[in-house]
Amino acid sequence: MNKVLFFAQLRERLDCAEITVNATGLTVFELREKLAQSNERWHKWLLDKDVLVAVNQSLATANSKIGDGDEIAMFPPVTGG
Repeated sequence: MNKVLFFAQLRERLDCAEITVNATGLTVFELREKLAQSNERWHKWLLDKDVLVAVNQSLATANSKIGDGDEIAMFPPVTGG
């Protein structure tokens, strides 16, 4: 099982801070599709090309594989100055 955390504006838009899902063996892109299909309201936000994803606190690509017990974090692009 995997914990998926949502941060910042993404958390507000999804109205969810975290969920637990079985994402073992999926790519980051496949997980985003799976979650988007699970909740109609989430579709627009989770498939947004600008959403960043980290696996075990390291930035991941769409093709990164998810292992058993990995923690996934999703968040909007970070800006600063």
